[in-house]
Amino acid sequence: MLIQGLYTTETFNKNEEGISAQIKLNPKHEIFKGHFPGKPIMPGVCMIQIIKELTERGLGKDLFLSIASNVKFMAIINPETDPTLVIDINLSELDGLIKIKSTTTFGETVALKLSATFKSMA
Repeated sequence: MLIQGLYTTETFNKNEEGISAQIKLNPKHEIFKGHFPGKPIMPGVCMIQIIKELTERGLGKDLFLSIASNVKFMAIINPETDPTLVIDINLSELDGLIKIKSTTTFGETVALKLSATFKSMA
């Protein structure tokens, strides 16, 4: 985990199509004191890092983000009011590239949609 203590994984399931995980954000984490004081917001780059880490866990490989072809931040994630996130990741591998389509939600709200390509570090 790149940012220690930012989140915990509550559930993690991998199947043939991909990964589904539920994570819980730590609203007391230092990152939220700077982003932003009194009105914490989950940084988008941290969400992309979490998706990368979950994908690495599912594949058992270290990955490098090669292309983020479609990134849509659709709702603000406030760790105090909505600390529990569900992240669904559809995976496909071809010629050493891992392509994902991911959706992050809290409750019924879609917060992030991401299409990206990763390369294996091995």
